Amino acid sequence: MADLPPDRVSTEPPFTYVGLDVFGPWSITARRTRGGQANSKRWAVIFTCLSVRANHIELIEAMDTSSFINALRRFFALRGPPKQIRSDCGTNFRGACKELKMLLAEPDHPSLSRFLSDEGCTWIFNPPHSSHMGGAWERMIGISRRILDSMFTQVGPSRLTHELLSTLMAEVCAIVNARPLAPISSDPASPFLLTPAMILTQKVCTSHPPTGSFEDPALYRQQWRRVQHLANTFWTRWRREYLVTLQTRCKWQTSKPNIKEGDLVLLKDTQVKRNEWPMALVTKAFSSSDGKVRKLELKVTKGGTARTYFRPITEVVLLMSL
Repeated sequence: MADLPPDRVSTEPPFTYVGLDVFGPWSITARRTRGGQANSKRWAVIFTCLSVRANHIELIEAMDTSSFINALRRFFALRGPPKQIRSDCGTNFRGACKELKMLLAEPDHPSLSRFLSDEGCTWIFNPPHSSHMGGAWERMIGISRRILDSMFTQVGPSRLTHELLSTLMAEVCAIVNARPLAPISSDPASPFLLTPAMILTQKVCTSHPPTGSFEDPALYRQQWRRVQHLANTFWTRWRREYLVTLQTRCKWQTSKPNIKEGDLVLLKDTQVKRNEWPMALVTKAFSSSDGKVRKLELKVTKGGTARTYFRPITEVVLLMSL
């Protein structure tokens, strides 16, 4: 296992180094008509600060470049422009980079981005099929999405509007940012928990829910009660399913030889049948700052046509080394 990258241990202000991804969708009521109601879909863009692990959520109406750029500009306006953004190779992310002129089109370095002249921001793309490289923000998405999806399934058709869903995402973001960043100390001189919300707001206290009952009979009297009921449901499951897992996990402690150029590997592919994984030739190995290879350029021949792919080392099996 490699050392933490510099953007994970930076002492700069929050949201200076950001990882982002999109999750969803959820059905909402766009407008009500005489014949019924028109439904629509909404997605959420989650921005995770890589140093203080705080989250920021923005809603988008479509999975296109324009909607994502609007969410990105709202994030810049509220949190300030970051120095570095990390994400996967989503088409809307790459489209936003092209529109904002942040992508450096070099075939030898496809994951690099150049500095934006007016913002001073860099965009780094993880190689395809390497979701584990974005674990710092994928973990937050995974637990939040799993709780929200199962929660909406249990609640049933909630008939949320855009305003209610936006308020619910703000409540979810507040719950996630109130989690402890370190184990609870037994020192009586330090009774407060260190949370991302404390670093963001510089306030020890957190936002308390409004007083009153938010059980099922009172859900449809006022819409804001419905949001508070959903927020309470999310908090209950967040506390039961996520907070108990905040413990140290150690893995990948055994050192293995690096895969180098000219090695023959077996390329994992979940879309093909068993025993039909293609063999590939390593044409280039990308070393990290600690000298370990975690990204490869592979040459695969299919049907007499040679193709080049970028894959992490977790997606290949070494067959023969030179």
